[in-house]
Amino acid sequence: MLAAMSASALSPRSQGAACARSSGDACPGTLRLHRADDGALARVRIPGGVLTTAQAQALDEAARQLGDGDVHLTSRGNAQLRGLSPDCGPELAGLLAAAGLLPSERHERVRNIVASPLSGLDDRALPDIRPWLTGLDRLLCRSESATALSGRFLFALDDGRGDVDALGADVTLIAEGATAATALLRTGDCDTVLRIPDADAPRAALLAAEVFLDAARPSGAWRVKDLPDDIRAALPARVARQLTSTTPTAAPRPKRATPPPPGPVPAGHRPTVALAADVPLGRLAPVQWRLLTETARRCGGELRLTPWRGVVVPGAPPDRADDLLAALDAAGLITGPASPWAGVGACIGRPGCARSLADVRAEAAATVGPPGRPGQLPVHWSGCERRCGHPHGEWVDVVATPDGGHRITVVRDGAGPQDPVTVPPGTGALATAVATARDTTP
Repeated sequence: MLAAMSASALSPRSQGAACARSSGDACPGTLRLHRADDGALARVRIPGGVLTTAQAQALDEAARQLGDGDVHLTSRGNAQLRGLSPDCGPELAGLLAAAGLLPSERHERVRNIVASPLSGLDDRALPDIRPWLTGLDRLLCRSESATALSGRFLFALDDGRGDVDALGADVTLIAEGATAATALLRTGDCDTVLRIPDADAPRAALLAAEVFLDAARPSGAWRVKDLPDDIRAALPARVARQLTSTTPTAAPRPKRATPPPPGPVPAGHRPTVALAADVPLGRLAPVQWRLLTETARRCGGELRLTPWRGVVVPGAPPDRADDLLAALDAAGLITGPASPWAGVGACIGRPGCARSLADVRAEAAATVGPPGRPGQLPVHWSGCERRCGHPHGEWVDVVATPDGGHRITVVRDGAGPQDPVTVPPGTGALATAVATARDTTP
């Protein structure tokens, strides 16, 4: 059980220091729009990526009436609206609030929660972590101290399969065993986790975030990885001191995330089937988003956005699964592992971002080759050194360079990048170099 430290247990001094840091946090939200070259940008936090069809329709309406019409998926299972007018904030907030997508104005940018998207849907004997998701989001929205968290701070809820545990969240809950009678609590990438009762998991996750805020006060760190090494290493012990019952144990964080493979999700004894589809470059045109929404309406009434810019539709009748997937495929979504777009990602690039050195989305499209192969590393194209939206774990990093060329690096989480390969402009070797890097084995 948890000790007496509550959601408001931070001292006034540490709360004030954390809020001072938040004043410089430019991470966009629904109420704080970001100015981009293609108009204003809103980032809508969707805890666990879970949307009702009514909420999906509200996002479509907002994108169509106020933005460029598209819904852009992020690497945290959130949605972005682009091409907005700078004065649309009140109307946008009203649309999203009416759909239940803005439960707390003061907490809207800190509701960063990713969750295993197949939890409770497939044939694996793993627990459904939905109670953690609803519980943690409710606690966050009631917590005064949580308003001091950066918009970058991330919670992850893993049902035991290791998918979102690999994403490098600041606080991760991991179900232990098929019944989830206990949970493991991880801070950052620390290999020491704390075993806690399942019923205490959401509140323990919030408590860990509070302890981080207190530990971050001297350095002004936004995230656990930004803490000084000694403070970061001591964080699990500081959290454990606030728990009345916990057992430290060793559990190294997985090095590579495994997203849901596109296609029908093996359901085992379940009466319905979930459908998984990936979205090329994370951008859903209006007709695609509306098709997904209508598909969800015909099934279980729910959409789940994944941290890999994909979508899961639960509740499809088994005899309709193939037809529904065929319709998604015809609309341009990725519904099988053989798509050449599998594992390909990119930042917004030119012309949407002034910092970008290239139209990396067009470059990615020009170099997409034959159908993907099992075991290939994901690849992410970036228009500048910020690498917005890049994956975690192991991946191929393609960055545009000022001379018009590209630098290609294989990133191994925990082991650092390998020697980069530089491809000068105009050589015609870019596609081959990217394909070779994606086939690199450890």
